[in-house]
Amino acid sequence: MMAALLMGASALGYGAPPPRLVITTETSAPFSMRDGNRVNGIATDTVRGILERTGIAYTIDLLPWKRAYTSALERSDGCVYMAARTPERERRFKWVGPLGEAEWVLMARVGRGLVLRNLEDARRYRIGTYNGDVRDQYLREHGFNVDPAQDDLINPRKLLLDRIDLWAAGLHPGSQFLERSGYAGKIEPVLVFNHLRLYMACNRAVPDDVIARMNAALEAMNRDGTVRTILKRYEGWDERAREQAAGR
Repeated sequence: MMAALLMGASALGYGAPPPRLVITTETSAPFSMRDGNRVNGIATDTVRGILERTGIAYTIDLLPWKRAYTSALERSDGCVYMAARTPERERRFKWVGPLGEAEWVLMARVGRGLVLRNLEDARRYRIGTYNGDVRDQYLREHGFNVDPAQDDLINPRKLLLDRIDLWAAGLHPGSQFLERSGYAGKIEPVLVFNHLRLYMACNRAVPDDVIARMNAALEAMNRDGTVRTILKRYEGWDERAREQAAGR
């Protein structure tokens, strides 16, 4: 009788262990980056906190964005972060978040004198994109002249060499990327053409109750200050990284 009850409970999903998730992301410091053998960063620490609170087994791996995104799209146990939640992607995934925000920004070389009132004004120009990411897909689908790169950090160099006219960058509000990377005074934003939220996107096969538990865990982390603590942990990250690179 007990065995039958256990079998019945298992069939109904009661007491079933949560699935193991294969989670991927890209290198995008300070949100996701490798520190020795461990992946850390603001978004990574947040995702890890969600998973540990829910007791879900997981792996996290850093991959080029297109591979990371494809893994979550094709694997029944896959998730990827930080993914822009766009109307085109809405039905492809189940969503946990938001984990952050991003702006889509067209960058130009200082001195070009490019003035853009709206995205349509950019149609005549060559736009450098990151192959396979959401901005690349959006601009392709809308007929813009894109010149994709396998590494997004190649695009600022292409811009300075006049191999492209504009770079479609994804930046977090208040980002100090230009200053941190030595491009301040050389590259400038000329148009913000979208503002959106970033999530962990999970394969449609991940159970709804697992998605709900992860979202509940994130809400609790926001309420109890855990997310603020994670953000505070990475304050001054740019300065620390420069000191480490200089050997100090």
